[in-house]
Amino acid sequence: MHSPIMSIPRGVATALRTTALTAALIGAAGVAAQQASTEPITTPVTIDLSALPVLGAPWREDNPYRGDAQVAEIGRALFNQACARCHGDDGNATHHVGTDLRRLDSYCFAKIKDLAARRHCLRDNDHYFKESVLRGKIRVGVTHMPPWEGVLTQEAVWSLKTFLESRRP
Repeated sequence: MHSPIMSIPRGVATALRTTALTAALIGAAGVAAQQASTEPITTPVTIDLSALPVLGAPWREDNPYRGDAQVAEIGRALFNQACARCHGDDGNATHHVGTDLRRLDSYCFAKIKDLAARRHCLRDNDHYFKESVLRGKIRVGVTHMPPWEGVLTQEAVWSLKTFLESRRP
């Protein structure tokens, strides 16, 4: 009696082995990305944020610094200290494990012509960005981005978003 595995044609068996190898490599890359992003945040933020306008305790629903070039420059320095490891220097994520955050708002500008609808889209993206930074990204028990709540202030988070908006393609 033949074992079911023995009756698999040679080409199919090769394809199965290739698929298994590919899955293993993707899994290994995922583990490497996880290890890169789950290291504890032990380095304090050393960028001087004192020039940022104080926003107070309640979190804003949309970016209050949008379009402010001075805030964007502070956000750039902060981004390169805190985020570049995964998202690339100046947000250029071409060869990094993190996503290209410069494109976060691109749909709002490329597809939405109505200004009120565009403002609503930007507000949704602001909320998504804020929540992602504060709470991190954990999917199926895998941390893809550490949470920054308690490390970054509201001013710091919005300065990061302002910097990324200044880098839109």
